[in-house]
Amino acid sequence: MPDTLTFTHIPTPTPTPAAEREAILAKGGFGTAFSDHMVTIEWTEGRGWHDAQIRKREPFQIDPAAAVLHYAQEIFEGLKAYRAESGGVTLFRADQNAKRLNNSATRLAMPQLPEASFLEAVESLVRIDKDWIPGGNGSLYLRPFMFANEPFLGVRPAHHFIFSVIASPVGDYFKHGPKPVNVWLSKEYTRAAVGGTGAAKCGGNYAASLIAQGQAYDNGCDQVLFLDAAEHRWIEELGGMNIFFVRDDGSLFTTPLGTILPGITRASLIELATSKGIQVEERKYSFEEFQADAQSGKVTEAFACGTAAVLAAIGEIRFTGGSFKIGDGNGGPLTATLRDELVGIQRGRIADTRGWVRKVL
Repeated sequence: MPDTLTFTHIPTPTPTPAAEREAILAKGGFGTAFSDHMVTIEWTEGRGWHDAQIRKREPFQIDPAAAVLHYAQEIFEGLKAYRAESGGVTLFRADQNAKRLNNSATRLAMPQLPEASFLEAVESLVRIDKDWIPGGNGSLYLRPFMFANEPFLGVRPAHHFIFSVIASPVGDYFKHGPKPVNVWLSKEYTRAAVGGTGAAKCGGNYAASLIAQGQAYDNGCDQVLFLDAAEHRWIEELGGMNIFFVRDDGSLFTTPLGTILPGITRASLIELATSKGIQVEERKYSFEEFQADAQSGKVTEAFACGTAAVLAAIGEIRFTGGSFKIGDGNGGPLTATLRDELVGIQRGRIADTRGWVRKVL
């Protein structure tokens, strides 16, 4: 199988009128509007990847027996295209998204896509839909995904898949903007277990979290915090983000990999903090210890991180029977510093010395 594919460009005959597009961009929001085009590539057993296209965004036609509808053989990624302050358009660590997609594919018994083809798919869509990239604090959220499209009701890995990329102009992930978020502790539900799919980015993980996320909303919270499946004691991650804690001595720690998603933002923050001389530890951390540390002042800040929200301070933890704040509930200086540096690199305000930024235009 070749490392790269030849992409056929088929521009939509009915692009969104400029005035309508600008109105959509001005409205902001997250994940509700979409650009004019999409990428599709097919994979067939014995043939490999073929028919790579950038074409009009439109609904898929799939058979009611398509394997994805019955056995959830599906994975996805998320990354953003930014308008750099010095001009041009950039991606942030897109090569890591390509690697993670393939790790997820392996776990879900799906074919790997050559990294070069992943990058070409993403960059081609950005180039053709560049007018959909918002200015200011907005960005173009890119959603690569792959699903089993074979009509077959037997339980085995499918023999036909579609890889696709769609794009959505976005503003802040949380409706209230950069303010600290409130988090609901789920004591009833868990997200992943040892040997499960927690480290893969597949839709089933998120589907399983939605009932707990609904409880979070019902209790005035923005996100849900999950504990481990075995002891219901150890903090793992939020419904859609990783989590960090700041000690009163200025050091930083986060929960270890294994059953959680290996976040690209998470890895970037560990590297940024370490380069600033900040001690960073990956360790198991119980919820009881977290509550005691927050109340005693030993933990002064906590924040969530991920591609969509970037980095969000956690102001308060709520749970059945109680709640507690982290610090004064308004975030803290290290959270702000790391967010400013990461966003500065992503948007070209701070020099990229690590090769993280990939110029597309």
